[in-house]
Amino acid sequence: MRFVAEPIARLIEEFNKLPGIGPKSAQRLTYHLLRNSDEEARALAEAIIVLKEKIKLCSLCFNNTDGDTCPVCQDAERDHSKICVVERPSDILPLEHTRKYNGVYHVLHGTINPAQGIGPEELKIKDLLARLQDGSVTEVIIATNPNVESETMAMYLQRIIAPLGIRVTRLARGLPFGAELEYADDLTLGQALENRQEF
Repeated sequence: MRFVAEPIARLIEEFNKLPGIGPKSAQRLTYHLLRNSDEEARALAEAIIVLKEKIKLCSLCFNNTDGDTCPVCQDAERDHSKICVVERPSDILPLEHTRKYNGVYHVLHGTINPAQGIGPEELKIKDLLARLQDGSVTEVIIATNPNVESETMAMYLQRIIAPLGIRVTRLARGLPFGAELEYADDLTLGQALENRQEF
């Protein structure tokens, strides 16, 4: 037996597919949109469409951007001699919120995971190495998540970058093992960034 109209059920189902949105939150969001004006609903729909049409990867760091390069890479005030390596574009925002880092980034778009068939070739590792060739980078900060796959990634990166004579550091412990950067609080993440360690 159907309790709600099909368009309502469909939107609840779509919201429920989003990370962190359970069935009850999906229902609340759907009914909230139903109560909103047509203009507000259209603005949300348009924002989603524009997001999907306009966002691409930065040609330097592979962060999300709507231009050729992202705002961080374009910023001449930032220290381009330091590159902070992260797994996903969503890892950059929490690091930026700490206000403790003024370098640039490199997004790998995943971690090495042989069980899922993901090796170094499937990630943006060659692009990172290309950025290190001109000698302008003095430090690479590995800011991967504290879990087994990310540890494997961090050790692999350290092995291939250290012979280039570039200082390789990592976020200090303090981030709980198994946690994700995106969910770390600003204070913990800021301290981990400030107290990064040599490999």
